[in-house]
Amino acid sequence: MQSVQDGQCGLCGHYGENHAKTDVLVSIVSSKQAETTILDECGHPKHASLHLKVTPISGCDGFVQAAAA
Repeated sequence: MQSVQDGQCGLCGHYGENHAKTDVLVSIVSSKQAETTILDECGHPKHASLHLKVTPISGCDGFVQAAAA
């Protein structure tokens, strides 16, 4: 497990936003811990057409704080 910090994908509202919330996504937001092998799609409008798969510890300048779990 790795710590996930503000500004990283695991705590971003765009991380996995294109599907229903899963226990894994809720766990990442609530514990701020994640396995680095987890991949999910970035739903940021600028990246959506690219179908990027990112890890919870990835990041970009489009970070938006995820809603509380």
